[in-house]
Amino acid sequence: MEFRPKKRFFSFIRNLQNEMCQVLEAFEPEATFIEDRWKREAGGGGWSRILTGKTFEKAGVNVSEVHGSVPEVLKDIIPESAQDFYATGISLVIHPVNPMVPTTHANFRYFEVTDKDGRIIDQWFGGGADLTPYYLFEEDAALFHKILKQTCNNHHNDFYSEFKPWCDRYFFNSHRNEYRGIGGVFYDYLRPEEKLPGDALEAFQKELATSFIEAYIPIVEKRLKLDYTTAQKEWQEIRRGRYVEFNLIHDRGTLFGLKTGGRIESIFMSLPPTVRWEYNHHPEKGTPEAQLIEALTTPKNWA
Repeated sequence: MEFRPKKRFFSFIRNLQNEMCQVLEAFEPEATFIEDRWKREAGGGGWSRILTGKTFEKAGVNVSEVHGSVPEVLKDIIPESAQDFYATGISLVIHPVNPMVPTTHANFRYFEVTDKDGRIIDQWFGGGADLTPYYLFEEDAALFHKILKQTCNNHHNDFYSEFKPWCDRYFFNSHRNEYRGIGGVFYDYLRPEEKLPGDALEAFQKELATSFIEAYIPIVEKRLKLDYTTAQKEWQEIRRGRYVEFNLIHDRGTLFGLKTGGRIESIFMSLPPTVRWEYNHHPEKGTPEAQLIEALTTPKNWA
């Protein structure tokens, strides 16, 4: 029997979008998410939700569901008989006001291609979650990784040991020889029957997406009211510059969206509202800022 999860998974991520928005809005005394519904001319569309508040300088929770003829950019990685594609996913990026609270990103998606008769000839899940601190609290990094690791272990003993280093490799600013943050998990092209049967793979994808809230929200609660200086806010903006560099130079999702005529506002949702580039900036040795940079040069087993 064919494994056809797209309707179930789409319904799941739409519900998850609502849940995540409610959780984030609970931190805001006045701000709420605004929803921008859009349509893709070639097929499908999405629901982009953005919040600007006193806790989160910018938070975005996007869901998309797109379909149509296979774009040229995909034809080298899928079977020649593929005629049409379907892709759906949820993407979340949170840029906090307080530099003691880390930025975070998560994405969970499903992709399939079908032949001229509508038969699925390739399908996979992809996704992950990662943390980008501005000031390093090792217990926060450990909490984030431990929850992701436990969730992975609930489904397959190899998942965390494979997906954690995959995340480290992926979120790497090679032009600066440093990692974007302290990582998390990342995976792509996770096909049914390679590691798990389809239903079990779908269950893993859903649990990991849900566990992201448990991994990140306690960190926000713990660091939200810490004091910070103007200089620390400027450091946050300098590090945000590195975040922007990664997304515009290396991120496959951003590049895929740009090459396939994706919606620019949704693609650039991940970018922070204020960013700083200081010429040849290096923090003083022994400072918390220098300690962060040191931690971003070599991956660590946080869990």
